[in-house]
Amino acid sequence: MPLIDRARVAELAEERLDWRFKAAPAAAWGATAAEYLATGPTLDDLGTPLLTLDAGALDHNLRTMAAWCERAGVALAPHGKTSMAPALWQRHLDAGAVAITLANLPQLRVGRAFGLGRIHLAGALLDPAGLRWLSGELAADPDFRFASWVDSTASVALMEQALRDAPAPVDVCVELGAPGGRTGARTVAEAVEVARAVRAAPHLRLAGISGYEGPLGPDGSAGSVAAVAGYLARVVELHGLLAELYETEQVWLTAGGSAFFDTVADHLAPLADARTRVVVRSGAYAAHDDGFYRGISPLGRTAGATPFRAALHGWARVVSQPEPGLALLDGGRRDLPYDLGLPVPQLVRGRGPVAGTVSALNDQHAFLRDADVRLGEVVRLGISHPCTAFDKWTLIPVLDSADAELPRVVDLVRTFF
Repeated sequence: MPLIDRARVAELAEERLDWRFKAAPAAAWGATAAEYLATGPTLDDLGTPLLTLDAGALDHNLRTMAAWCERAGVALAPHGKTSMAPALWQRHLDAGAVAITLANLPQLRVGRAFGLGRIHLAGALLDPAGLRWLSGELAADPDFRFASWVDSTASVALMEQALRDAPAPVDVCVELGAPGGRTGARTVAEAVEVARAVRAAPHLRLAGISGYEGPLGPDGSAGSVAAVAGYLARVVELHGLLAELYETEQVWLTAGGSAFFDTVADHLAPLADARTRVVVRSGAYAAHDDGFYRGISPLGRTAGATPFRAALHGWARVVSQPEPGLALLDGGRRDLPYDLGLPVPQLVRGRGPVAGTVSALNDQHAFLRDADVRLGEVVRLGISHPCTAFDKWTLIPVLDSADAELPRVVDLVRTFF
């Protein structure tokens, strides 16, 4: 079964570049992405502000996660919402991912436009028109596999009502949550009632158990790990109670964002068998970062593990030095993430490492303090939280190495937010 339409992804190289893509310099306008890459552009040919990917780090992260999953005995359905980049989805799948996880109806439509053949929707799909469209997709493509989440009997009733005249049933996983978490039934008993309601609904099929443990552990401390472990023990309990209710040939037990996938594997991997597949959904690992995920990733806090490498960098130019100790860069909130930490200055192009602190971001400017920089120089910035970096760019240049003296542009990644 094809997991993505490779021809459709390949067509992105024939898209013509113009002023709509803020990463594309005027010299690229009118050329296709492939034609522009054939000219051998370098970082110096691009303007600022800019967000780039590092080819070596990206490849390292994909290989590292695939190897880890194989050793841990879990499958991977990475969160495609992180990048919304079909070319990167294809690379996830080529590295061994079994599906792509998405988060809402618009993302689901993008996924189907690029032929994703196995989609896990990490959330409830209650939109009536969206459900009917989805059912049509399932009926028209017998190889398409899909499952979403449901966390209440009321949600089951809404889905069943929307699907009453639909051509194909929809698979759902019962979502188990926890007090203080996000969505999800708050107790095992409530989750069992939801599962029974799904079993009684003619247009739904019970396909497994889902959940997200991230909000229960805000950091990598022992207390956070213990809270996540307690939650996973309830997932194990629920799985035992639902053994006779599952309706699909393959059952998914899925949890595991980018912060606690190791703890998920420790608790759920032993449940895998001929029918049951344990699936983690980490997505931020491919790009990783120099902030939040660097500090919380299991492979960064586990002795002897091979850590991920930051593949995303911001580049911004010093455009003003209005007072001693303060430089204004031309990259701000429209260009760089700021919700889980501000950018970190790393180096000045052509001069090497730089100290200093980004103290604030405006819409179009970064406030860089106490850094040895000069007017007109370009500063490389480490970023925190890739999930809110990709969405600011419709086209992201890929550099052979962000550490090279003169990085070469080797690819252009198209995003669809």
